[in-house]
Amino acid sequence: MTEIEAADGPAAGGDQPGELTEARLEALLFVAERPLARREIAALAGVDRATVDARLGDLEVSLAGRGIRLLLSGDRVELVTAPEAGALIARYVGADAVRLSPAALETLAIVAYRQPVTKAVVERIRGVDSDYTIRALLHRRLIVELGRSAAPGRPFLYGTGFEFLERFGLTSLDELPPLDPEVATRLLEVAGGEEGADGGAGQLGSRAADRLEPLDGDPVGDLASRRDPPGTAIRAG
Repeated sequence: MTEIEAADGPAAGGDQPGELTEARLEALLFVAERPLARREIAALAGVDRATVDARLGDLEVSLAGRGIRLLLSGDRVELVTAPEAGALIARYVGADAVRLSPAALETLAIVAYRQPVTKAVVERIRGVDSDYTIRALLHRRLIVELGRSAAPGRPFLYGTGFEFLERFGLTSLDELPPLDPEVATRLLEVAGGEEGADGGAGQLGSRAADRLEPLDGDPVGDLASRRDPPGTAIRAG
């Protein structure tokens, strides 16, 4: 069902319009095959956005310390397994390690910390062509197209999506390890075309990528060893 269909249709099942308990919200998110928008949940339950936000807050508190967690990404929400259960679940599902090269991890870090960002900006920061790396990250759904820039040629804007949060065991981008102030400032300067007299722009991406290392300690980026490996998001089959 699309968001538009959900918005136009009546509340389903035995639930009465205008009611959204924490239990019903949890059940809805559990059976959903994709992340749901808050306005979509509101339309399905026949309640306002404030009620949805309140029930999501209640559910997030209730699930703290449990095996299932609430994952929030902007307007969309879904249920995923707890990061600390990742290794056990990976053994059960037989998840193969999805490894990232240093170049891919570097590119991913730039997108994560600088989003929304164009390919041209990524390449300016890295100092090398990044077309193949970006396409590979898109294929793995670690980055997504967010829209188009207003710059000449209308290039795509890239950012991270749910797959990135799941693989790195994050519930939101707010949990990204903070960058060193110097690196954060230089990323903004280089992205704006102010490389400066000292050069060295290509080192900024690797320094940003270093901030992702505490999540798994693997400089090559073995995502399966991170806190939430592939296959751990709860989605109905």
